[in-house]
Amino acid sequence: MGYAIGEFSSITGISVYTLRYYEKENLIIPERKENGRRLYSDGDVAWIKFIKRLKDTGMPIKEIQIYAQLRAIGDSTLEERMEMLIQHRVVLKEKVVAMQEHLENLDNKISYYKTEIKKKHQYADKA
Repeated sequence: MGYAIGEFSSITGISVYTLRYYEKENLIIPERKENGRRLYSDGDVAWIKFIKRLKDTGMPIKEIQIYAQLRAIGDSTLEERMEMLIQHRVVLKEKVVAMQEHLENLDNKISYYKTEIKKKHQYADKA
């Protein structure tokens, strides 16, 4: 099935402006009708969802562009694309570990404040 840019924007949750930007950056290359209007496919929907996931995990646009170029070349680049994802996974795991440490530090500080506030209320009740 084919989708016009507005419909595709609604389906993917990506603005028309951003879709045009992605096209300018060669992240997505929709087909064109005879009149020049963009025509997006179900495959484009899946591809955009993947791009969103990569962005959500912090992959820079420049790397996504490289990945998109390799994807456009075809199956001869499967190993390169896999290696890119493996390397990104390493970076992502490091970020997860760091975020977990930040979360633990926040939890410790919150516990400290709860304890101090409880002590303060206990002393006020005895007075």
